[in-house]
This record gives sequence, C-alpha cells and structure tokens, in this order.
Amino acid sequence: MPDAHAAAAIAVMAAGTALLRFLPFAVFGGRRTPALVARLGRLLPCAIMGMLVVYCLKDVEFSSAAGFLPQLIGGGCVAAICAKTKNALLAIIAGTALYMVLVQAVF
Repeated sequence: MPDAHAAAAIAVMAAGTALLRFLPFAVFGGRRTPALVARLGRLLPCAIMGMLVVYCLKDVEFSSAAGFLPQLIGGGCVAAICAKTKNALLAIIAGTALYMVLVQAVF
C-alpha cells in the first residue's frame, strides 16, 4: 500500500489534470469559442513542431558526414512521408526507424 505522501501527490496531480481538462468547458460553456483561442488552436501545433525540429537539430555537427547525414536523411524521410500520406505518426515512426538503421548500421 502506498504511503500517504505518495497518495496525496497522486490525488493532487489527478485533480490538477481534471481541472485543466474541464476548465475550458466551464469558461466557455455553450458560447462560441473566441477568435483568438481558435486562431491559437490552428497556429500552435505548427509552432510547437517547428520548435521541436530546432531543438532536435541543435547539436548537429557538420565536421563529418556521420554527424549530419543521418539526421538530414531521417528528417527528409519524415517530411516526404508526411507530405505524401498526411499521416504524421507513420512519418515519425518511419523516419525514426530509418535514422536508427543509419546510425547503427551505416555510419
């Protein structure tokens, strides 16, 4: 049986998560979503993906081919598959698999 401290921490995290999930419905109720919130909902996913790409590629070294080619090829694979199939999950899985094969077996 977990101790009281762990149980309290889990309860606080569950309450905070539930609050954040239900708060938009409580605030907006049956009213129409404000234009600013709708615009942020359209723009933020692309901005977050851009930030993740920059974060993942920040330590790329161009001193040798093994330092940048696997990332370049894997990223190109993700972009190509995503553009062709419009399936981001498939693109990420395929790009990650290709990157791992390149890093482990080729470079």
